[in-house]
Amino acid sequence: MNSVLVTGGAGFLGSHLCDRLIEMGKNVICVDNFFTGNKRNIAHLIGHPRFEVIRHDIVHPIYLEVNEIYNLACPASPVAYQYNPIKTIKTSTVGMVNVLGLAKRCRAKVLHASTSEVYGDPTVHPQVEEYWGNVNPLGPRSCYDEGKRIAESLCVNYHHAHKVPIRLVRIFNTYGPRMDPNDGRVISNFINQALRGEPITIYGDGQQTRSFCYVDDLISGFLKMMEQEETTGPVNLGNPVENTMLELAEAVLEHVDSSSKLIHEPLPQDDPKQRCPDITKAKSFLKWEPQVSLKEGLGKTVEYYRQLMDQESA
Repeated sequence: MNSVLVTGGAGFLGSHLCDRLIEMGKNVICVDNFFTGNKRNIAHLIGHPRFEVIRHDIVHPIYLEVNEIYNLACPASPVAYQYNPIKTIKTSTVGMVNVLGLAKRCRAKVLHASTSEVYGDPTVHPQVEEYWGNVNPLGPRSCYDEGKRIAESLCVNYHHAHKVPIRLVRIFNTYGPRMDPNDGRVISNFINQALRGEPITIYGDGQQTRSFCYVDDLISGFLKMMEQEETTGPVNLGNPVENTMLELAEAVLEHVDSSSKLIHEPLPQDDPKQRCPDITKAKSFLKWEPQVSLKEGLGKTVEYYRQLMDQESA
């Protein structure tokens, strides 16, 4: 029976992936150092006969026997990855070397979760996988952006030098239940502020755009990417529907039925003006595209945050 390692398995995306792998009948080993991962995300899996959790930081080598590895270990929100920038870089570099070394020894297939941040503040729109990006290597986001770019390079070079089977996906904004309410990302910020009746903070004029993919859709993309044999990637996974920050704020207010006002703050340094995936390759190679609308996904996410707030105030 297949043994699957999920690094960062107690995180937002990792815990949803663990759920799906267990449903598929796989043996799952979740490795997490719990810097941004949370035990509540995997609490329902503890005690399952095909689930194991190990507290471990992939900056240090780990020795396991597995057939497949999903490498999701790395803080993904600016608040988290800027908290300890050196640690963030080490996770994407030293940690990636350790993951690929394990894969080489076990002859395991590796899916690496890269990011749309490798495109930086893009001059090409929407972003295609062939675009090299417009990244500031010295800016406050560089610990994450450049770390992820190096991780992709490591994957490709291990593939060429040691025949390690790799799969590269570039994740665009993803949201849903289990997203840390305090991670500083736009959807969690807006929902929290609306639920508390606080003013909703819009950075800049609110015309900058993002595309938002619901977590269930993204996990389906991971699984399809791992299963197919046509491409090593990279393949963009995200929702090609763009929304301005003002549109998102209005949608959140509608779901929460909140009277929160909108306030404007200066735009942070290196904040991209536009971010939207070209998913031609995902459609072609994976037969994948998002199925969950922003309205449906926001409804589920708002409900999750409501429950969290109720638990905290109980």
